[in-house]
Amino acid sequence: MAGRVVAVRILRTAADVLVWALAVLGVFSLGVWGATALGLIQPLVVVSGSMEPEITTGDLLVATPVPVEDVEVGDVLSLRNDVTDRLVTHRVIEVAQHDDGSWHVRMQGDANDSPDAGEYVVTDDTVLAPSWQISGAGAALMRLTDPSVAVPLLIGVAAILALSLMPRPGSGPTGGQQDVAHEPQDDDAARQLAVASSRSAS
Repeated sequence: MAGRVVAVRILRTAADVLVWALAVLGVFSLGVWGATALGLIQPLVVVSGSMEPEITTGDLLVATPVPVEDVEVGDVLSLRNDVTDRLVTHRVIEVAQHDDGSWHVRMQGDANDSPDAGEYVVTDDTVLAPSWQISGAGAALMRLTDPSVAVPLLIGVAAILALSLMPRPGSGPTGGQQDVAHEPQDDDAARQLAVASSRSAS
């Protein structure tokens, strides 16, 4: 019985820790979403090895806007490919401003034998450049979003959260001690009744 009580306490403690961890993760995720929506950052998951060995498949990049006029040959940028409509993260091998004010950038992956096909035309004042790199975090993020992993994980989290919300024994207003607290009062009443009866009899 004692072992069962200890096990329940451990599970409840783990559930409480999980609740706080989820709360912190929720606040962090909300902050990341807000910063992304405002254009302050752009999380990117690396899906190819074209920039190895510096940037490897499965890494998580966090790109931030930088002035396009500050871009130099050798910088790494994340520019949108007009054909695939996806961001490509490669190294700048040529950059020039045209008479119409637009910037034309040519890039090439470090592991590629040839430059990217065509030029990247930039008409905005800023471009995205990776500022932080978290090794392997992108692969972990993609795995967590896979239904075969996400569904069982959500079920497990929901079960632990349900356990943390269950009422604890003795956590009510009287804490399960109401009967014990009234027993002495019942004994006193019985004694007083006995004394009164004996006096009446005399």
